[in-house]
Amino acid sequence: MTEPWVKMAENNAWANARLSRAIADMSVEDFAAPVPGFFPSLCQTLNHIYEVDLFYLDALEKGGRGRSVFDREEVGDPVDLGTMQAMADARFINFCTRLTPGKLAATCVTERRHGAVEEDVAAVILHLVQHQIHHRGQAHVQLSEAGIAPPQLDEFYLADGRAPSAVPFWE
Repeated sequence: MTEPWVKMAENNAWANARLSRAIADMSVEDFAAPVPGFFPSLCQTLNHIYEVDLFYLDALEKGGRGRSVFDREEVGDPVDLGTMQAMADARFINFCTRLTPGKLAATCVTERRHGAVEEDVAAVILHLVQHQIHHRGQAHVQLSEAGIAPPQLDEFYLADGRAPSAVPFWE
């Protein structure tokens, strides 16, 4: 029952780790440098991914922080941000490993600017994953603009062509 949900969370963590490794040697200045995209820098794009993860994880875990997760300083060091993202990814995997049919069918509350909204847990999980994919695609282009070869991020699920770094998730 939990396998597809766990695999999505693991794929998410794997893709974020690959991006993290790609930017690990970037200077703080290059990380914050202007590049085309929805957010004007790679730093802002990856900070957005991280803080939105915090928002939805808080809702899923019923942490009670709500929109206060956005009250934080932007993380300007790519290695520090990668470490923080990895911790959020581990929380997401852990949450998904504990899913049951009842938990998937339950609801959670997301605190929006216009008030609290009740959402299906399954929909929040799917949205969190889709949000990550959407913005990682933008980060992929921003890496190219910064002169860094973007890592392949879609070699996770299929056995034929699976990236060696994804193999441990399937063993």
